[in-house]
Amino acid sequence: MTFALRHIGPDPDAQTQMLKAIGYASLDALMDAAIPEVIRWHGTLALPPAASEEETIAELREIAGRNAVTTSMIGLGYYGTVTPAVIRRNVMENPAWYTAYTPYQPEISQGRLEALLNFQTMVTDLTGMATANASMLDEGTAVAEAMTLARRSSKSKSNVYAVDADTLPQTLAVLRTRAEPLGIELRLVDLDAGGELPAEYFGLHLQYPGASGAVRDHAPLVEAAHAAGALVTVAADLLALALLRAPGEIGADIAAGTTQRFGVPLGFGGPHAGYLAVRAGLERSLPGRLVGVSRDADGAPAYRLALQTREQHIRRERATSNICTAQVLLAVMASMYAVYHGPRGLRAIAQRVHDHALALAGGLAAAGVEVAHAAFFDTVTAVVPARAAAVVAAAAEAGIDLRFVDEDRVSVSCDETTTAAVVADVLAAFGAAPAVAAQCGARPLARTTDYLTHPVFSTHHSETAMLRYLRRLSDSDYALDRGMIPLGSCTMKLNATTEMEPVTWPEFADIHPFAPASRTAGYEALVAQLEAWLAEITGYDAVSVQPNAGSQGELAGLLAIRGYHRARGDVHRDVCLIPSSAHGTNAASAVMAGMRVVVVACDDNGNVDLADLDAKIAKHRDALAAIMVTYPSTHGVYERGIAELCGKVHDAGGQVYVDGANLNALVGFARPGKFGADVSHLNLHKTFCIPHGGGGPGVGPVAVRSHLAEFLPGDPLEPGDHHAVSAAAHGSAGILPISWAYLRMMGPDGLAQATSVAVLAANYVAVRLREHYPVLYAGNEGLVAHECILDLRPITKATGVSVDDVAKRLIDYGFHAPTMSFPVAGTLMVEPTESEDLAELDRFCAAMIAIKGEIDRVAAGEWPRDDNPLHHAPHTAAAVSADEWPHAYPRSLAGFPEGVDRAAKYWPPVRRIDGAYGDRNLVCSCPSPEAFED
Repeated sequence: MTFALRHIGPDPDAQTQMLKAIGYASLDALMDAAIPEVIRWHGTLALPPAASEEETIAELREIAGRNAVTTSMIGLGYYGTVTPAVIRRNVMENPAWYTAYTPYQPEISQGRLEALLNFQTMVTDLTGMATANASMLDEGTAVAEAMTLARRSSKSKSNVYAVDADTLPQTLAVLRTRAEPLGIELRLVDLDAGGELPAEYFGLHLQYPGASGAVRDHAPLVEAAHAAGALVTVAADLLALALLRAPGEIGADIAAGTTQRFGVPLGFGGPHAGYLAVRAGLERSLPGRLVGVSRDADGAPAYRLALQTREQHIRRERATSNICTAQVLLAVMASMYAVYHGPRGLRAIAQRVHDHALALAGGLAAAGVEVAHAAFFDTVTAVVPARAAAVVAAAAEAGIDLRFVDEDRVSVSCDETTTAAVVADVLAAFGAAPAVAAQCGARPLARTTDYLTHPVFSTHHSETAMLRYLRRLSDSDYALDRGMIPLGSCTMKLNATTEMEPVTWPEFADIHPFAPASRTAGYEALVAQLEAWLAEITGYDAVSVQPNAGSQGELAGLLAIRGYHRARGDVHRDVCLIPSSAHGTNAASAVMAGMRVVVVACDDNGNVDLADLDAKIAKHRDALAAIMVTYPSTHGVYERGIAELCGKVHDAGGQVYVDGANLNALVGFARPGKFGADVSHLNLHKTFCIPHGGGGPGVGPVAVRSHLAEFLPGDPLEPGDHHAVSAAAHGSAGILPISWAYLRMMGPDGLAQATSVAVLAANYVAVRLREHYPVLYAGNEGLVAHECILDLRPITKATGVSVDDVAKRLIDYGFHAPTMSFPVAGTLMVEPTESEDLAELDRFCAAMIAIKGEIDRVAAGEWPRDDNPLHHAPHTAAAVSADEWPHAYPRSLAGFPEGVDRAAKYWPPVRRIDGAYGDRNLVCSCPSPEAFED
């Protein structure tokens, strides 16, 4: 059996049955009717023919073999670490964790929400801050978000941001990219050379320890910055903070960084979980996701996303960030690393790292080699006049990669994997011998406060305890390994095991992003191949995989458009047209790219209103920079006017950005780069099978036509202005083998078939449910694309049953709800994907029809509006087994509604959660056991 037949759920007989239900004789006939001929492509993708799973693994083994796994001591924010096997096997490689969706339905996400609360607690404890969010994309983007947070929170009128010259170079590159469109002036301050802070500035960024390894006392600078009305960000190494004074103890306002060295593999740059934490008073300005503690309908403590969970969709062009995701899977790994080791274990690891650095410094000093800094944690910079290259080459011969700083300096970073033998080999490269360890001058900055004091960090240190803790948490959750997640706009489909398998191979997992090119030939070949395949699929000329989320891909695409206009002297072109139905990140990204957002209306059928488009173009013709549209539309329809829309914008001098979120409905049938678009971002975590991981990792490559290629993101370590949007040149390269394997195993025919079956499944669901729930929008011949919107507003008006009630009742039936109230309030958007088989599609439809029957009983007055199975859903095992049952409907219906398999019943761990209570009483770190007792 081919892989495509494994990936695509409905077999040929099922497809015939589904086609008959919607009135088409074949998949080709369906696609001919659904996709407008003006954009339809009738060619065959120039991709390799489908390979078997075994052939694909063999090819990936050969590619991986071209990478050289060495001892990396390059540092710069990326370090060797040991992933405990119990975490690797039971989190990173476990579909219960990696196939979960973002916890927007918190009642069935309690396990990963608890893990994220542990993450937030770990970060706040180590940094000494009040509140941390549920992770950022990497350290570079975390620091960039800290900069903009400081700007909007500072009382200073200045647009100057002062930056420590010893900041990580890749972080500096991302800061430059993000600062320029916002009119922020970066001012580097060389603290070692006695550099002075500007007269006026709104914020100060400090690196702790510095990129050079230096550990400095930043307290006087923090005090000076506060006196100037500026906010201070400290980019701190979390492992160093096990030994060093926390940023919060010297009054820092914001702490940012990465948790990579907490058990998350290097992966040639990612994915890794960045972190962002703030002092008290700034928590309601914190971008990204924030997990909070609330209570359920019984008053029991329960976890949920708090505050600005989806601020991009709520605030749109007024959003302060386009970050709408996190790195949940990696944050879970990092948090479990802290849970497994506990405070004493972390301190021991940090001390061992520091001791090796001390031994290295002692050996160098004994050999007469100058050590640049007296105070350091893990990184020693050696001064070796005119022989740095020779030292680096000698170490490379021994299989050790050091950092070449310049002709006179070499930097060496120790980590958790460093051994005494490695230190001896490094000293030999310098022509030195092991010697008595040096004394570190950082002792006045030594940490004296406790951390990780919550019982969760002292309870699970045996593997048995850890294994059971992870199992308990995953049992609380609902992921694709349990059943269908029919989320519109999110494409929750099969993430095949063969695709996932290579990610943890050492040849992919243990490669430093700044390793010498001689060590990374396999990665470079894989990236080049994948970028070429994605260009072929989309019809564009060039692709960059650097953006490590869809939001970053949007920003990169818009910055390419901005760069193009500015290169042509059209600096005045700054208006971005965005349909009212668009994803909220579109508007937020446009603002971050220095553009003004102008909204274009949609007509009654959900399409872009071309008359309003004409009016907006006429009004803003001279300033028009771009239009951002999603295709198929956010409403799940193949709009027939897309080519005309592209022509109108081009005629006015603008560029066309097509959001690639819905590419799952186009692959093999239409190519944006050929039907009028200039740039798109693609979601590899949707169409191309990288799993969502509970809300991250993601990859959002940006694809462009040739005239924009020179404005794609560049290597952050290369000199010049390259618009780096992520800290590593290839972003989250460690998970690119997943999409490579998917494309290799599907081949051109399998990809096209996947698209057509995705469209078939959506139309099958629409036809089956249309008489029970109106389908809000449709295109040609009443067809939808890969998703359909069910309109519950008439039901809510007539019965009081809300979209939330239906979503929560679906949990009782054993389903994750579809997307709620987006893009239209009071609706459910359903995307069944090509991976769900007919039995699961029918099970979902049957559940929705049964729920409609329950709604009808409410409408008929059989059940009160405030006492029915929908109003009180979801029902826990504890609720239906309680001694008292005060409701107007039977327990059996509550817990085992029609069609539910009693032997396979999923029980939510909590009842419906009170979100408003959690926002009013904000608790975003692990509560004490007493809180749960209360």
